[in-house]
Amino acid sequence: MTDRELLEALFHDMQTMKDDMQTMKDDIQVMKGQIQTLDQKVTKVELTLENDTNRNIQILAENHINLVDKLNQAIRVQDKSILYEVQVSGLKMKVDQLEREIADIKTKIA
Repeated sequence: MTDRELLEALFHDMQTMKDDMQTMKDDIQVMKGQIQTLDQKVTKVELTLENDTNRNIQILAENHINLVDKLNQAIRVQDKSILYEVQVSGLKMKVDQLEREIADIKTKIA
């Protein structure tokens, strides 16, 4: 191979490398655009989480606490209601017994 042929081969290889580098630059530019788009999307998701989702979860948690408190109050009221029913039942039995005793006394007197 002559010097000229070597120079031409070298020039051709250099040109190929330049073309490949230009293609890489273009690809990198596209990737930069995609990264920028992804960064915007991530920022949007973060803002949504911070402003909407976390706030809504906090509201749900607060309402859950209120519901639990109301349930506990209802259970206490129900427990008291059961106690009152037991007391009333006991009083009814005593009244029935007293009525029988009074009826017995009335029959003995009469």
